[in-house]
Amino acid sequence: MTIKGSCHCSATQFEVSEIPVSVTRCTCSLCAKRGALWAYYTPAQFRLTTPIENVATYRWGSRTVKHHFCANCGCGTYSESPDWSSGKPDFDNPRVGVNSRLLDDFDLDAVTIEVIDGKNLW
Repeated sequence: MTIKGSCHCSATQFEVSEIPVSVTRCTCSLCAKRGALWAYYTPAQFRLTTPIENVATYRWGSRTVKHHFCANCGCGTYSESPDWSSGKPDFDNPRVGVNSRLLDDFDLDAVTIEVIDGKNLW
C-alpha cells in the first residue's frame, strides 16, 4: 500500500511503501524545533516524486544526517541517515526518516509515539 505525503505547498512530494506502525519523537534541538514525528524506512521504501531541485538540505553536528526540507515553503520533509539503533552510525544500513505529520490519509493518533532522548544522546 503506497502512502503519499507532501510539504505544505506541495512542491516536495514523496511516497512510502507502507503506513508506519510507530513514529519517533526525538528531543534533539533540531527535531524539537521542527516538531517532526519520524517514521523510518529503508531507501527502497521511499520515493521522492517531485524534482530534487525542490529540496534543500541542512547538515549539522557530525554532518552524517541529511535533513531535507522544501526549498519553497520550508517544511521539514525527510532525512537520510545511517541506522543509529545501536547508538553508533551503521553506514551499511541507511534509512530514511519521513516526517509522518506530512503523510496523507494517515491517522497519527492510531500509532505509538516512541521518544528518543536526542537532547542528551548527541
